Amino acid sequence: MQAVRCHGPDELKVEEVDGPGDASGPGEVLVRIERGGICGSDLHYYHDGGFGTVRIKEPLTLGHEVSGIVLAVGRDVTRVAAGDRVAVNPSRPCGKCAYCQRGEQVHCLDMRFFGSAMRSPHVQGAFAERVTVNEAQAHKVASTLTAGEAAMAEPLAVTLHAVNQAGPLVGAKVLITGSGPIGVLCAAAARRAGATEIVATDVAALPLKTMERVGADRVIDVAARPDALKAFGADKGTFDVMFEASGREAALTGALEAVRPGGRIVQVGIGGDMTLPMTTIVAKELTIRGTFRFHEEFGTAVEMMNKGLIDVAPLITQTMPFRQAKAAFDLASDRGKAMKVQLAFS
Repeated sequence: MQAVRCHGPDELKVEEVDGPGDASGPGEVLVRIERGGICGSDLHYYHDGGFGTVRIKEPLTLGHEVSGIVLAVGRDVTRVAAGDRVAVNPSRPCGKCAYCQRGEQVHCLDMRFFGSAMRSPHVQGAFAERVTVNEAQAHKVASTLTAGEAAMAEPLAVTLHAVNQAGPLVGAKVLITGSGPIGVLCAAAARRAGATEIVATDVAALPLKTMERVGADRVIDVAARPDALKAFGADKGTFDVMFEASGREAALTGALEAVRPGGRIVQVGIGGDMTLPMTTIVAKELTIRGTFRFHEEFGTAVEMMNKGLIDVAPLITQTMPFRQAKAAFDLASDRGKAMKVQLAFS
C-alpha cells in the first residue's frame, strides 16, 4: 500500500510500504483511511526532523488525525462491524502500568501513539491507505458527519482535555492566546462548557476570522495592536481563565496582566521552555496547569460531533489528494492561507 513517510528534514515521500494484515487477531479492526489532518507535530517532523530531543532515526509514516471505513474485524469485536465509518483514536496506552491503573493513561509508561518517533523503533502513523487498530480505538461516527469532520476528533479531544484541566467554566470570562486549530477548538469547547465571554488573539488574519466563525466574542490582532490586552488589566485583571495555545513565551507573559487574581492558566501550546515572571504569578495567586493529549475525551469528542454539539467544519480549509502530500504540507505551513489541511486517501 501507499503511505506518506518522513525520512528527515524536508524529506517527505509517498512510497510503497507493507500493508497490515486482515484483522484476524482478537480485538483487531482493519480500517481503510479516508481523511487525515496535518497536525503541528507532523509539520515539526517534516521541517525539522523532530522536536526537542525527539528525532527521526528511521523512515516514519506520519499522521494521527484520521477517519475511515472498517474493512474487517477480528474475533470478539463487538463495538464496530465491517462497513462502519469510524474516527480512529491514535492513542494506545498499555493499560498495565501504574499510571494507567490510576486512570492517568495520558502518562502511560508504555504508550504507543500513531506517527511518533519518541520510541525506537518508531510507532508508524496513519497517513496510509489502511491501518489495523485495536477495537477500543475505533469510534463509530454519525452519517451526518463528513470524513473530514470525523478526522477532527483527535484535535477536539486535545482541547476537551485542556478544558477539563481548566476546571469549571460556567459563567467564565476566557482569554485564548493563539488562534490556530487548537486555539479555535479551545474556544468551541470552552463555550460548550459554559464560558460566557471569549476573547482571542493572534498575529494573522485567517485564524482570527476562523475564531469569529466559531463564535468568539472579540478577536484581537496583536501584531497590529500589541498593547490591546492592557485594557483588560484594569482592577488587577479581567479573565478568569486563559488558554495559551501559541506556545510562545511572549504570549503567556504578555497576557498575565489581563488575568484576574486567582485566575487559572492552561498551557496548551508547546514551543519550548519559558522564563516566567514568578513575582506576578505569586502576587496574583495564579494557577498554571499543563495539558497533554487526552484519553476518555476522544470518545466524548466523537459523541459531541455526532450530536451536532460542536461544529468543526469551519476549521477545514483545504483537502488534497495524499499523493500531493508535500504540497499539502507546504500549504499547511502557511498560517496566512490555511487552518487545517487534510489529505484525502479515497
